[in-house]
Amino acid sequence: MGKSRIVYRCTECGSATPKWGGRCGVCEAWNSLVEEAAVEPSLQPPTGPSSPAMPIGQVDAQFAQPHTTGIPELDRVLGGGLVPGSVTLLGGEPGIGKSTLLLQLLARWPQRTLYVSAEESAQQVRLRAERLDAVRPELWLLPETSLPHIVSTIDQIQPQLVVIDSIQTIADPALPSAPGSVVQVRGCAHRLVAEAKRRDLPVLMVGHVTKEGGLAGPRVLEHIVDTVLSFEGDRHHSLRLLRATKHRFGPTNELGVFAMEGEGLVGVPDASSLFLTDRRTGVPGSAITPTLEGQRPLLVEVQALTNKVHATGVPPRRSAQGLDGGRLALLLAVLERRARMMMGEFEVFASAVGGVRLTEPGADLALCLALVSALTERPLPPEVVVFGEVGLAGEVRQVAHAERRLAEAARMGFTRAIVPANSPRSTSGMALTRVNSVTEALVAAGLSGRSGS
Repeated sequence: MGKSRIVYRCTECGSATPKWGGRCGVCEAWNSLVEEAAVEPSLQPPTGPSSPAMPIGQVDAQFAQPHTTGIPELDRVLGGGLVPGSVTLLGGEPGIGKSTLLLQLLARWPQRTLYVSAEESAQQVRLRAERLDAVRPELWLLPETSLPHIVSTIDQIQPQLVVIDSIQTIADPALPSAPGSVVQVRGCAHRLVAEAKRRDLPVLMVGHVTKEGGLAGPRVLEHIVDTVLSFEGDRHHSLRLLRATKHRFGPTNELGVFAMEGEGLVGVPDASSLFLTDRRTGVPGSAITPTLEGQRPLLVEVQALTNKVHATGVPPRRSAQGLDGGRLALLLAVLERRARMMMGEFEVFASAVGGVRLTEPGADLALCLALVSALTERPLPPEVVVFGEVGLAGEVRQVAHAERRLAEAARMGFTRAIVPANSPRSTSGMALTRVNSVTEALVAAGLSGRSGS
């Protein structure tokens, strides 16, 4: 047996120190050190079976083939489905639909499944299952928070898929810490990962998120799992977006789009139509940009609104929703210095409509045109789409997969595109206006001229 001692462990990087401090000395995160009881390892060497070394050509790769989940949008993000023995962590804000998505997955899984509800009662889960039409004999329910009881139940019923909802509420009595602490979350996650690998059993765990949007608990929780999924959206709107921020069995740049309906989450195969459903043409401050999420092109409306500040001494507001606030500030500076658009006296509000989050630089030019359109009160032509990265010198740079973006815009009925000068020739039949700078793009969109007062 090892001896226990008190250490202070960082919830961000997992490093330990014997003394408390306001800042972690390794990752320099503030207020991230929490007290825990550490057990010093014994000097006895580890015992137990170990895997023998073998030539890599003799490893059976077929065993790691994914099994479809029955939900196409989820399969898209996972690269085909769930791999046996894999552990997936699903994070998202409360009420976003994490439990609904997993319950629908269990209802579509062809073999025996186990749903461990550590937060809700069995009656609450049953009512949700009835609403989702997920009541089936192969779906087993266990309202339990004790890790040893969960493992023994897995031994008893031998499921082929397990869902833990959620990992922060599971506790192991053998660990010297309170439920929900760093020690409990890390220890329980390690045990579940070991059980999943030993049994070749896919396990999905729900994770809480902090108010900043990151996964709660120690950062090591994200390191030990195979896949980390982020479920995003606004609880007051139906749109839900599923992304993979880590995936050991496939790409991490795919996007799954769902709509929350009365019967549960419904996949949206044609997301561009959903984003443009309520679009109003002829309104200043609106630009359509074809963006790319993984291999999936999407048409997204970027909106901007400017309002002159009349009070003296009050700094103008800069607000961005679904866009990077730092990128917005950069583009405002480029417009003022390179295109002579006086933005300093105006409040600026920018948004990506529909709840989508635009992170790629290909949306820079569309945001610039939307800002100038709002400032000059001149709408962009309704048949035009815009894309391109904007540099600090005001130049418009080429972006990847231009042809795929143009093909999606042509499918949605757009006939003209303002694109970087070095973009490849289009085969979609769209008329291309090539520009080298933001100033040329403003002229091409009919927005040239000095800003109003």
